[in-house]
Amino acid sequence: MIDPLQASSRLAGAGLEAQSTRLRVISENIANAQSTGKTAGSDPYARKTITFRSELDRALGAASVQVKEVGVDQAPFKMEYDPGNPAADENGFVKMPNVNMLIEMADMREANRSYEANLQMMKQARSMISGLIDLLRA
Repeated sequence: MIDPLQASSRLAGAGLEAQSTRLRVISENIANAQSTGKTAGSDPYARKTITFRSELDRALGAASVQVKEVGVDQAPFKMEYDPGNPAADENGFVKMPNVNMLIEMADMREANRSYEANLQMMKQARSMISGLIDLLRA
């Protein structure tokens, strides 16, 4: 049987890994928010999405989180009038990425807070393990 304090550390570690991946995907979306196609009429950067799944960790006897997949958002691209852009079509319109900065910033704050919560959980578990070791020594 696994120690509950060790189990909580492992579950928090899984949460940290999942939120770290989520933050990487969000950062990539923000970095490419203005990336157009290279040629006229070509598609620009497509926003990436991330989905998680709950997976049973049999050793712990508890549900853990894992990244299920990093996908591509199917939302339509925005069209902007910019006739001087090399990616502009014959009418002067350029396909812009389907990245909404407000959504990305909100997702980033949520992922950051989830990451911090998992980090605090890990710190508390380590503190409790340290306290338990101190009690056993006395």
